[in-house]
Amino acid sequence: MEHQTRHFNGTTTVNEKGHLEIGGVDVLMLAKEYGTPLFVYDVELIRERSRGFKATFDKLGVTSQVAYASKAFSSVGMFQLIKEEGLSLDVVSSGELYTALAADFPVERIHFHGNNKSEHELRMALEHKVGCIVVDNFYELQLLERLCVEYNQQMEILIRVTPGIEAHTHDYILTGQEDSKFGFDLQNGQAESAMKMAISSSHLQPIGLHCHIGSQIFDTTGFVLAAQKIMGKLLEWKNAFDYEPAVLNLGGGFGIRYTDEDDPITPAEYVHEIVTEVINQSEKLGLTMPEIWIEPGRSLVGDAGTTLYTTGSTKEVPNVRKYVSVDGGMSDNLRPALYDAKYEAVIANRMNDKEQEKVSIAGKCCESGDMLIWDIELPEAAAGDILAVFCTGAYGYSMSNNYNRIPRPAVVFVENGEASLIVRRESYEDLVKLDVF
Repeated sequence: MEHQTRHFNGTTTVNEKGHLEIGGVDVLMLAKEYGTPLFVYDVELIRERSRGFKATFDKLGVTSQVAYASKAFSSVGMFQLIKEEGLSLDVVSSGELYTALAADFPVERIHFHGNNKSEHELRMALEHKVGCIVVDNFYELQLLERLCVEYNQQMEILIRVTPGIEAHTHDYILTGQEDSKFGFDLQNGQAESAMKMAISSSHLQPIGLHCHIGSQIFDTTGFVLAAQKIMGKLLEWKNAFDYEPAVLNLGGGFGIRYTDEDDPITPAEYVHEIVTEVINQSEKLGLTMPEIWIEPGRSLVGDAGTTLYTTGSTKEVPNVRKYVSVDGGMSDNLRPALYDAKYEAVIANRMNDKEQEKVSIAGKCCESGDMLIWDIELPEAAAGDILAVFCTGAYGYSMSNNYNRIPRPAVVFVENGEASLIVRRESYEDLVKLDVF
């Protein structure tokens, strides 16, 4: 097999030793110091993506908020980085909110999402005076109204709607179509009823609408259609009860490149098309131009993350395939088992070696479905090699688990030749600390 020319994201490169290098740091040094499995984040790339979204809004002269969808990867260190870049923050649970508070994230830039917020979570949001709550259903609308009365407090809210736009992604991560657990349907009158209730409240301040049409989206068509449908409905509401929103939040879902099959566009292209359509619709319909909010998550951190593993056993099934096992798997990356997600990888300590065989990368969990990559061409792997799997920065650590009582990995940030530990590796003591003896 011939050696393939590879394109790397961000600061990832091959150094003079023939080793993979990220953020100016040799990954073999990272593996030696912090162990494997290990999540490595390219901080410069996260900064670049963050600024790319914001700069396009600024260039177009549109008031905006870019909120990091923290479900992609939540930690104190990550939230501090997002704070440094001046972004807002989307949280979906009291745990994510608690983490944001621990990071001293500005509460006025926190947006609280979720389809089943508990009374405890809403009280927590009110007590800490988060920037806004994205209301998802009538139960929450009524509960939040009652709590605001109890606290004698006003709260800005967005009404989440499902515009009936279906993004072409995996069925499990579609959230914008009519049949969804999220939001008020825009077509059957639910959204209008919710908005009327919110407008009539003396404690709720409905500043606008929110929608999210899906994930891993590679073009702007869905966002344009969603904007058209929502703006058309806003014209009806303006005429019916004199309501115009200050904010239109079109969510996230911007795609990244996992493999050669993926062809994403740039943050600037997403923002430009979204803004252009909202401007056009506002002018066409005679509506006030709203502030535009978006919620990138995967597109900020997904391809900035690389997971390092140490290879162990191999198994060859004659005339079928060869398995190469690593010291992690579905306990640190559930996406291949959950979504049939695809990844690319390299042997990080032998980057200049030619690919010699087609193998499949197996995890160490006791599940036959614990496979990270099927059929990838690599140099012949030996026990003790460092395998680097790319684009694991989103929904890797955040979905990690202790199946088979495997401790969760450590997480490091790398930037300008330096590494910083931001999440320590779980110990065996951590695994039993909640057990009652």
